[in-house]
Amino acid sequence: MIVINARFLTQEIRGVQRFAEQISLQLSSLRDDLVFVAPKDIRLHDSAEQLQVRRIGRHRGHLWEQLDLPLWLARNGSPPLVSLCNTAPLAYGNQIATHHDITYVRHPESYSRAFRATYRNLTPLLLKRIKALITVSEFSRKEIARFYGYPAHHIWVVPNAVDARFQPFCAEQCPGGSTPYLLAVSSPSAHKNFARMVAAFLKLEGFEEVELRIIGDSNRIFSGSVHDVAGSRRIRMLGRLTDQELVEAYQGATAFVFPSVYEGFGIPPLEAQACGCPVIAARAASIPEVLGDSALYFDPLKVKDIADCMQQVLRDEALRQDLRLRGKANVARYCWNSSARQVSRLIDQAFTGVRDGRKADLQQLPFSPPKH
Repeated sequence: MIVINARFLTQEIRGVQRFAEQISLQLSSLRDDLVFVAPKDIRLHDSAEQLQVRRIGRHRGHLWEQLDLPLWLARNGSPPLVSLCNTAPLAYGNQIATHHDITYVRHPESYSRAFRATYRNLTPLLLKRIKALITVSEFSRKEIARFYGYPAHHIWVVPNAVDARFQPFCAEQCPGGSTPYLLAVSSPSAHKNFARMVAAFLKLEGFEEVELRIIGDSNRIFSGSVHDVAGSRRIRMLGRLTDQELVEAYQGATAFVFPSVYEGFGIPPLEAQACGCPVIAARAASIPEVLGDSALYFDPLKVKDIADCMQQVLRDEALRQDLRLRGKANVARYCWNSSARQVSRLIDQAFTGVRDGRKADLQQLPFSPPKH
């Protein structure tokens, strides 16, 4: 029995939870020796049903993970555990854990003091106990190994991917209407760099008909900013969208802007590319590793460079078409099933050797961090 820590099913879906959900769904089709356990306050009911999740314990959140989960494991013979989000039970050694990045170290201004202290103090304790660590990019592997002194050869790169809902549209069915717009997916975190992106957009001349549309929890991004986002008719704050609305927003955009100065991976530009949307992005952190030559890059710390990049992609249809084609090829490099197979191979190496009970023969699959 291999136990999967499915606490992510109780959380709001963001990049970390999306990774855990998709890897779990794929793993459940590859193996028949998995048991998924979670607290009782599940929010992602469809996925929980597909995974046949066992609801255990009395607590929620961190208390469930640090108390109820290890106690349940101890009562059930201390089986191998796989934790696919950024946290895991500290008192349990027979496990593989996951750490997506160390943004809280490199950009502490994006997080509360309590959040930073929790991760800075607990992560080293976790790394001392686990058998192996999963992360999502070669960039993050090097960052984690360098900062925490954790052996790089014990860190396995398992990339994110995009699911089948993200597809291009037929030109005559464009959901964006007649108004051209640049699109961004936001977060209130400072490292997402949205203030510079807005400043760059407001510098554009000759594009008065173009809007900047921002998706997500963006109401707190610009608090204290000198830019009057709410007062600009060209900037639309869309808030949180359903998955279908998100797909339509990608499909209708003239281009997608990804200005972040630090990412462990970054799923949104891949989603945009899967929907046929050209991407312009920051030349920073893991972003060039993930996007390769499929994006037009800018220096995220220079407002003029961001504005020049926006202007170039808005003016040049041939460039946009080239970026669409490159984006399509780039997205094809990533697959949730392939990533799950890497996790499955790691499970075998770390815990069991080759098992007879698996649904797929994984021996022929090479297991090494992909080079992008």
